[in-house]
Amino acid sequence: MEHDPIHALTEAVMGRLFIEIEASGRHVHVTEEQAKKLFGHRLTPSRPLSQPGQFLAKERVTVLGSKGEFQNVAVLGPERKEGQVEISLTDGRTLGITPPVRLSGETENTPGISLLGPLGRVDLPRGLIVAHRHIHLSPAEAENFAVKDGQVVRFQTYTARPCVFEDMVVRVHPNFCAAVHLDYDEANACGFRNGDLGRILP
Repeated sequence: MEHDPIHALTEAVMGRLFIEIEASGRHVHVTEEQAKKLFGHRLTPSRPLSQPGQFLAKERVTVLGSKGEFQNVAVLGPERKEGQVEISLTDGRTLGITPPVRLSGETENTPGISLLGPLGRVDLPRGLIVAHRHIHLSPAEAENFAVKDGQVVRFQTYTARPCVFEDMVVRVHPNFCAAVHLDYDEANACGFRNGDLGRILP
């Protein structure tokens, strides 16, 4: 069935019109040095993620806030140049912190946060953010959808509670593949389920 020409054509058409949506839960990025302090070694891949080269690590941490904490928080690899923690606005209420909405990597003037692992603790001076909703695309996919890196678009979801997300940022890189990333607050708002699709509006 995978080689059925009608199936292949359908997949090709779908890929030119729609983009799969993914819900991104709270998670942590660490440097190699931070990983060794928390776990005693570098991150251990558990399973690959949708973006090429990215993976869910076997290691987990506790995220410590001024009013609360989250245990067993996912750590994503590979290691980065700077530690970062991505949560939802609802998560921020539990931690007692209101983080800004930022694109990943934009950590200037963001709150700090503490991470606790089995072997140690890391206090990040900055890096707590709510990830700005965004679309990952390769250069070829961006050309197909007639968008460019950094462009802000409107995105229609075809979900249980369909909605249009304004202010969706396009991120283009050769290592990316097409996927829309929403945090859990946004995913719940539109009734997201795995496999749901959406499209960039003109």
